[in-house]
Amino acid sequence: MKLKKIARFFLIVSLLIVAVIYFSNRIIENNGEGKLFNSTENIPKNKVGLLLGTVKYLSDGRVNLYYQFRLNAAVELYKSGKIDFILVSGDNGSKGYDEPTDFKNDLIALGIPEDKIFLDYAGFRTLDSVVRVKEIFGQTSVTIISQQFHNERALYLAKHFDINAVGFNAKGVSGKKALKVQLREYLARVKVFVDILLGVNPKFLGEPIKIV
Repeated sequence: MKLKKIARFFLIVSLLIVAVIYFSNRIIENNGEGKLFNSTENIPKNKVGLLLGTVKYLSDGRVNLYYQFRLNAAVELYKSGKIDFILVSGDNGSKGYDEPTDFKNDLIALGIPEDKIFLDYAGFRTLDSVVRVKEIFGQTSVTIISQQFHNERALYLAKHFDINAVGFNAKGVSGKKALKVQLREYLARVKVFVDILLGVNPKFLGEPIKIV
């Protein structure tokens, strides 16, 4: 009898976990409907494109395709005239790790004027990047640039923090690495709601920076 009770308990807990993951995913996906764009043709224009950071190189020395495709998407969006500035928000948490500067150097190499690029070195998480685009950089309307799964989560956060946002989808990535990223994404979506319930704030805020 005791074993049956234990088994029933773990079954109930497992079902609850699955339900939480499922509904978190559905809510975030539904929120993205009508706000995600794969082409520059119909996407609304915004002053600022928020380019969400990621590491440039993988552990084996190859360029991270998530990085490369986000870079390409930002350049395409700027050159199409659908944004006037690119705000790169990423992690610069240690001396040898600097996502924003990597993006800046590559954006310049691809023809984006340096004075059209702004860097947010405290974009440690998607929540930080989204909140800071409003609180530090003064933007209440923005185009978010990343892969679709990431854009969906960022758009939900933007809605919660009263930011009018659309997402421009960078090309996706396939293979084993992509599968691992997608699995982590399910947990990240649950954490969105945990952070909202707990009132989690960015690690750093600071003085306002005007984008002109």
